[in-house]
Amino acid sequence: MEQAAYLTTWIGSKIKDIRKSHKLKLGDLADKSGISIAMLSKIENGRVFPTLPSLIQVLDTLDVDLNEFFADLKANNEFPGYIFKKREEYTAIKKEEEAVGFHYQFILNHKIERSSMEISLLTVKPNAQRAPVASDGFEYLYLVKGSIQYQLGENTFDMEEGDSLFFDGNIPHVPINSTQVDAMLLVIYFIALH
Repeated sequence: MEQAAYLTTWIGSKIKDIRKSHKLKLGDLADKSGISIAMLSKIENGRVFPTLPSLIQVLDTLDVDLNEFFADLKANNEFPGYIFKKREEYTAIKKEEEAVGFHYQFILNHKIERSSMEISLLTVKPNAQRAPVASDGFEYLYLVKGSIQYQLGENTFDMEEGDSLFFDGNIPHVPINSTQVDAMLLVIYFIALH
């Protein structure tokens, strides 16, 4: 199961178990937390990822500490050094029930402890050239415009507009633009603090 879907299902299932252990019906939890039955049902059934304020509100109502809630969530030790996502794999989520015209897509959730973040916009000109580089920390790329091939170690990813790639920067990497138009990447660096 894909990481984001796993986490959404895990959170919902755990909230349902805690609610039942408190012998509360869904309506009781809705009344006490101020969150609608419809939204709680979506959260418990893993159909929507709760916003942080909603999750805290539910956990406060159930008298559960946020840190304790996540304490038994095992880290994914199968991380191969990268997560490549095609645009069509992003998960649509609804954040505010009353909102009209706001379409959120959940792209990535990966825990990175003790890091600072740097955000850049990178334009890769046609036939730009550079040797592969490696860097400390992690990188997240989102292809805003154009298409590229992204070489990451032994892998090559064909990226189109809207695709994303998250990877360990220690793996040698370089974007290749063999088209006739500029490609634009949003690049977020997560630099480890020592």
